[in-house]
Amino acid sequence: MKAAVFYYTQSGQALNVVRSICASLDEVVYKQILPQHTYPFPWSRDQFFDTFPESRLGLPLSGIEPIDFTDVDDADVVIVAGQSWYLSPSLPLQSFFNDERVRQYLKGRDVVFVNACRNMWLMTGRKIKSYIKEIGARLVGHIVMQDGAANLVSVLTIIRWLMYGQKQGSGLLPDAGVSETDIAKASRFGELIRRSMEKNDLHQLQPDLLAAGAICYKPSILFLEKAGHRMFGLWARFIRRRGEFGCPDRRFRVNMFCAYILFVLFVLSPFAQLFFYLTYPLQHVARHQAEDCGLD
Repeated sequence: MKAAVFYYTQSGQALNVVRSICASLDEVVYKQILPQHTYPFPWSRDQFFDTFPESRLGLPLSGIEPIDFTDVDDADVVIVAGQSWYLSPSLPLQSFFNDERVRQYLKGRDVVFVNACRNMWLMTGRKIKSYIKEIGARLVGHIVMQDGAANLVSVLTIIRWLMYGQKQGSGLLPDAGVSETDIAKASRFGELIRRSMEKNDLHQLQPDLLAAGAICYKPSILFLEKAGHRMFGLWARFIRRRGEFGCPDRRFRVNMFCAYILFVLFVLSPFAQLFFYLTYPLQHVARHQAEDCGLD
């Protein structure tokens, strides 16, 4: 049984996650996704926020470097690993799914998507489903590896990591990103993939993954994400009206968005989460949980 793994990573986290997942698979071929536009790590503030409109609107800045598919043409399953940017798939992932040779390769294949993210994954998952359906492939598994820290704590640690390169905890703040313990435990998902491959039946993989904890459902966070995604769309179009990526004419609007998002994260979001828990009946949340976590 053979798995083809396509991954994009800046910090190495997504690769560490998918290596843990694939530890029990017989044969794994790794293919790095290399965008033609280079994204820095650590980021500067200006570079990070200037990618927002294109990330949210699905406008990749470039294509990807050509991928050699000759050694994975006989793969039994394809695993795509990456991350979320601004409640959307990262721009390199979007470039990957828009590449014509990739689309030809994926057509008719079984695909597992692995998202190594902070804590908001729903809209990324929905966009990936849309890409895969459009291509004519089958999304048979969705695994979310997320930061287990509280929402505002993870905001502070991810900023420190993305912009200053410091992943290690300090003071009262823990390590940034997915914990090493959770990464190590991700090998259980690979066991489920291997068993499904041995049975030549990947169509029941997602229920098995969910039962094993492949997605941790946090209703209040997803409530914030859905609201944020709508507002991000308005902001992205507002900024793009002043120019494309890198255009100095849009810098003032990008700075406005930066101030807005910090205000929302540290002032509005705590009250929004409280509002959610006070006003949303539990049965309403339960009805939508299957839709949010499943593949349909």
